[in-house]
Amino acid sequence: MKNFKNIINWKLFFILVAACIIGSALVLPYSLELTQAELFTEDSEIPAWLLIILMVIQYLVMFAVVTFFGLLISKKIGLENGGLRLPILEGILNKEKKSKEFKALLVPSICLGILAGGLIIVLSIPFNNAIPEFKNMEAVAPVFWKGFLASFYGGIAEEVLLRLFFMSLFVWISFKIKKSKDGSPTAVGVWIAIILAAIIFGVGHLPAAAAIAELTEVLIARTLVLNGIGGIIFGWLYWKKGLESAMIAHFSADIVLHVITPLVISIVS
Repeated sequence: MKNFKNIINWKLFFILVAACIIGSALVLPYSLELTQAELFTEDSEIPAWLLIILMVIQYLVMFAVVTFFGLLISKKIGLENGGLRLPILEGILNKEKKSKEFKALLVPSICLGILAGGLIIVLSIPFNNAIPEFKNMEAVAPVFWKGFLASFYGGIAEEVLLRLFFMSLFVWISFKIKKSKDGSPTAVGVWIAIILAAIIFGVGHLPAAAAIAELTEVLIARTLVLNGIGGIIFGWLYWKKGLESAMIAHFSADIVLHVITPLVISIVS
């Protein structure tokens, strides 16, 4: 029982799972408008209350599993500088003062997130011109307040899934294959993990893209490239500064993409 209690930081586990569930609920208005789907209809065979319960259970199980194994793996391969871990939250839960460390990573994380958002916008232009459904950005950009709510899902839930779980898993696999001289994961192994997690990040966005336009080679390339840019930047931050930094950067990038951009489009149009 003692070993089970110490296998991971359970307080951190429950905080992350709860945050992921909240983020999953907040993204619904954005997702439904983007896909033009109706979650609750009068002729639905499943009552709305039951559908909500089933969705909560689904997200609860998924994020409980990925958070548990993500924390377990990251604990085994975490770096001394806090990389591949959650140095700020872990420190706070251990009653350590982390205000200086948080301030130190806040500005660079926000700046890199804004950079990621800007690069995605610029590089999306040639892709959008080749895809009729994406030429009119106003038609595929939900209102800014829905984008703001969705940003919490990206900054929290997607980072727990993609970085804490998948990237940590790939780093752990590479770590088992080859270690550096000091017994830590090799840089090559970490970069492979960053790229693989970024690819999964892009693939995960294909269903949403397919709901807007026909799934052509151009649309697949657009989805993988644009999401891959963010995935690589967020993965690098997770490696160097920890998951909180990746979360802040991802949230900042989503604010640029899903809040500022729709506002600018609405003003211009």
